[in-house]
Amino acid sequence: MADLDPWYLQNLVCPLTKTALVFDGKDLVSEAGRRYPVVEGIPVLLLDDVPQTHGVARTSLDRALGRTEVIDQRGPEYYLETLGISSKEKQELVRLAKAGLARIDPVALMIIGATSGSSYKHLIGNPKLSEYPIPEISLPSASGALLLDLGCNWGRWSISAARNGYSVVGLDPSLGAVLAARRIARDFKMDVKYVVGDGRFLPFRDGVFDCVYSYSVVQHFSKEDVFQTLSECARILKTKGVAKVQMANACGIRSLQHQMRRRFREARDFEVRYWTLPEMRSAFERTVGPASVSTDCYFGLGWQWSDFRYMRTIHKPILLLSEALRRLSNWLPPLRFFADSVFCTATKNSRSALKRGAPMGDSVTSTSAF
Repeated sequence: MADLDPWYLQNLVCPLTKTALVFDGKDLVSEAGRRYPVVEGIPVLLLDDVPQTHGVARTSLDRALGRTEVIDQRGPEYYLETLGISSKEKQELVRLAKAGLARIDPVALMIIGATSGSSYKHLIGNPKLSEYPIPEISLPSASGALLLDLGCNWGRWSISAARNGYSVVGLDPSLGAVLAARRIARDFKMDVKYVVGDGRFLPFRDGVFDCVYSYSVVQHFSKEDVFQTLSECARILKTKGVAKVQMANACGIRSLQHQMRRRFREARDFEVRYWTLPEMRSAFERTVGPASVSTDCYFGLGWQWSDFRYMRTIHKPILLLSEALRRLSNWLPPLRFFADSVFCTATKNSRSALKRGAPMGDSVTSTSAF
């Protein structure tokens, strides 16, 4: 009979019905009898009967339910089929792990390009990388405020938020990435909770979180899924809680180039969706509350000034110019219209809380801390 951190039983709900869950030693079980597996202490709260936003959600669910063959028996258990990487990359991950060549977690080392952006591809599988590229999260310092890292993957933003004083919960549909994130958090001696789940069906009680933060995730969703995800974010936020979500700007210089390459057709599968700034602000205000837009970076998606030392020489001037424009946009707001990556930040107001039946005030504070 497995153990499960009591925090999960206090704060998780069925992602579909939002009713309480009980743990039977193997699965979390809803009042209606829906069963959700627990793998190595990690709740897997994906729905089996809805279309998935990414293939890793399906492979993670199949693996958690024992419906797929274990493919990484030759090396350490990394749930390779749930990582969304190629066969060649899986083989390289196992090789690095078995030979002890990776200085950081081998899962993070192999998926770093997918999580951080194309400018980080030179770091994929690079055994010389001796530290995690943890960016600086653009949130005020906090003292125990509860933050959801939506789409956490290997946990780089979770670690950043924890460094900034937040109590952090990371959620991602990739079982292998979430297990890597937990290993990495433990390496940093941080108590971060992790859940395998879907942003459209968040498995948390109403009004639990002070902040929802998401980077390079929601920009891949269809507009219908974005509205559903934002509505879920509003539900789990406390009144005056903040949702800060990175999005791709349709009018960005690099964004326009990418749209031209695909002839401005509708995005497919997990391709990036581009929004205009007014569209973003309207969507966030309709679902969460008063919203504003700020610049993240120019000339692409994912540039982080704190990662300057990791960049190739050819990319450093681009990052310098991006950061200069980002800072200038604070003084000249019209420059934001040409940023490629932006943040939309919305604050849940009392009217939003009433509309969704969410708890008013902070009555759940006592169950939020770990």
